Amino acid sequence: MNTQSSTIREPFEAQRVAPVSLSATRPFFWSVKRELWENRSTYIAPLVAAAVFLFGFLINMLAMRRGVHAMWPFDPAQQHRLLTTRYELAGAMIMGTALIVGIFYSLDALYGERRDRSILFWKSLPVSDVTAVLSKVTIPLVILPLLSFAITIATQWMMLLLSSVILLGSGVNIATLWRDASFVHVPLVLLYHLITVHGLWYAPMYGWLLLISAWAPRAPFLWAALPPFVIYGVEKIAFNTSYFLGLLQNRLTGPQDAMAPDGMPKDFMATLIPHHFFSEPGLWIGLGVAALFLAGAVRLRRYQGPI
Repeated sequence: MNTQSSTIREPFEAQRVAPVSLSATRPFFWSVKRELWENRSTYIAPLVAAAVFLFGFLINMLAMRRGVHAMWPFDPAQQHRLLTTRYELAGAMIMGTALIVGIFYSLDALYGERRDRSILFWKSLPVSDVTAVLSKVTIPLVILPLLSFAITIATQWMMLLLSSVILLGSGVNIATLWRDASFVHVPLVLLYHLITVHGLWYAPMYGWLLLISAWAPRAPFLWAALPPFVIYGVEKIAFNTSYFLGLLQNRLTGPQDAMAPDGMPKDFMATLIPHHFFSEPGLWIGLGVAALFLAGAVRLRRYQGPI
């Protein structure tokens, strides 16, 4: 009898599968991929913005080709300024679109899964609340800046190629077009700007939006905008000052109020020099505030149920 039971037990023991050991980064990696799969607007919206800009640029180049002798600025300084402005406008349009997408994504990231009750499914998976929240904040802080950088560079290269083909044979020096293309020389500067400003400097804003997204019973946009408005109103009425409004403006526009050694305000690019930017107290205070907001979002996700 014992021999028969041991014989029956052996096949079952042979079918046991050893538990799979997952690396610490694998759940995070797949969580980020899940966010991209579920939120295609994160890359579709910047692509649409680039396509719209290229369409307008194409029309403008065709119009310039027809009236090139009357319209084209042969003054090298004026020509350089004209081309630089268009390349910068393309980058601003794409990066601005990515910023807007990041804001609305953050507002819906944790609120949406409570609204459609999919949070019950995601909580059943072996993914911690910390990993889930960090994967969501990675989208606006890392993924969107990198995507907007790649799309911006690709768009500016296409602008250069289009202008070269359209103006070929019109008397315009094509070599000058390539030489004056500012983006050819400054892609690393653009990437650095996106990582520092759109990533690190905006971290408190995205942390706040995720916190509201994890808490709001409904209308997260209203709950995100109402507290700053109330704080500004109370300060203005009680003390007739606008320090809080200035703090918000500084956070949205970048550290432009930094002072140079001679006491004059620095320009925007000067504040992005690593020595100045990473010694800015507002950067580290903002990162600390962002960490508190994210910790609150993790706790709320852990205990908040479906709406």
